[in-house]
Parts: sequence; C-alpha cells; structure tokens
Amino acid sequence: MANRMETETAVIPTEPAAGAETSKSRAKTPRQRKPNAEPSAPGRKNGAKPTSATTEAPPSARTGRKVYSVRERGQKLAQIETSIGGGTTLKSAVKQAGISEQTYYLWKKAATPARDSDELKDLVALEEENKRLKSLLADRLRKENAELKKRLGLD
Repeated sequence: MANRMETETAVIPTEPAAGAETSKSRAKTPRQRKPNAEPSAPGRKNGAKPTSATTEAPPSARTGRKVYSVRERGQKLAQIETSIGGGTTLKSAVKQAGISEQTYYLWKKAATPARDSDELKDLVALEEENKRLKSLLADRLRKENAELKKRLGLD
C-alpha cells in the first residue's frame, strides 16, 4: 500500500485544457471608472450634514405635501365617516380621500376637543334651561296648591 502523503502530493502530468490557453492569450484590461458628477466631501464623525445656503432647497420646494384648511379637513373627515358608515373599511376610505391613516387619526384627534367643547356648552345650556323650567313649575305648583287650600278652606 502506498503512503497517503505520496498519493496526495504526486503530480500527474496531464494535457492542458483548451480553455486554459485562451485565457492566457487574453490580456486583462483595467475597467474604466465612471466619473463622479460632484466630488463628495469627507463625512463628518457625528453624521451631521454640512449646512450651506446653496445646497438646501427652500422649504416650499422640497415638500410635496398639501396643506389642508380646517374646513377641508372637516370635509375629508366627514367623507371618511360616511364611507365607513356605508360599509367601507377605514383603510380604503382614507385612501379614497387621499390622505394617510396617520393623518386621519391626527385630524380626528385635533377635531375631537372642539366637538367636546360644543357638547359641553350645550350641556351647560340645557342644565340652565332645566333649572329655569323647574323653578317655573315650582311656582305654578305653589300657586295651584294655595288655590286648592283656599277652596277647601284650610287656609
């Protein structure tokens, strides 16, 4: 039996493959790099972006969002509520209105305190009217009671 090391390190002469000859005949050419449009400045250690007036766009130009008025927000919320009442899912109703779910919830939260204050005002007005009507009823009952006492001769 032959030594294991000898069989592993023994080189068997073979004929070179046809593909090997063609790869040696080709000379490797370096790839060309695409030129950078603008040389980039070295990054900062804390990750902050350089602040220069020429690189930043004005705020109105860089944001592509629409700003809705209070009336438009109310209309969108009402539209969504009617869609939901009709059996549509919230997600599709919000998408149909053209706003995100997060925006819907923010608008709804902002609109809720205004409704609560109106309801509170209505409640206070109803309580005042209730007091007025109770006192009016009490006066009538007193008069009626006094009249009945006179008729019965208890007075």
